[in-house]
Amino acid sequence: MASGLRPWPCHAAPDGENAVMEPSLEDLARERRERTSTRPIWRLCGLLFLCLAVGAVGSAATMPEIKGWYAGLIKPSFNPPNWIFGPVWSTLYVLMAGAASEAWADRPARRTFFIILLVNSLWSLLFFGLHRPDLALIDILGYLILLVIWIRQLWPQHRGAALLQLPHLAWVSFATVLNASIWWLNK
Repeated sequence: MASGLRPWPCHAAPDGENAVMEPSLEDLARERRERTSTRPIWRLCGLLFLCLAVGAVGSAATMPEIKGWYAGLIKPSFNPPNWIFGPVWSTLYVLMAGAASEAWADRPARRTFFIILLVNSLWSLLFFGLHRPDLALIDILGYLILLVIWIRQLWPQHRGAALLQLPHLAWVSFATVLNASIWWLNK
């Protein structure tokens, strides 16, 4: 629902059959308690920690290889400077955590989010840890597909969360082309 309102069990207005269905007072009270609860803040903090921890795992596999193996690879002309990856991924992890927190009650979207984090963490291990751009390319193609699925899952009820993932989609699309180019130039 684009309005952000949840479909609550409703009762008929006293005006009869043609009246608009309205949420019960209990449903309105429950929604207000959920909105004012501190639980979403703690959830967001936990998701931020998780996303940034995934980034730290990737960074641990990446950093030792930047000046060694990665420096020796042939890269395309559009390869960005190495320093850009840290700030971009940190920003994307924050956006991911925000979107996941917003859509936490949506089980399929939550499940896809956790799979995306797993696939994301595997990419650095494959590319930098195992020196396998070919396997990393397969991984990032799966990541891209999962990201599109996640955005589509978020869109109907959590448009803001879906929109937060558009920079993520743009970057992963670019990273996929970059990964494919590095694989092609070094095979």
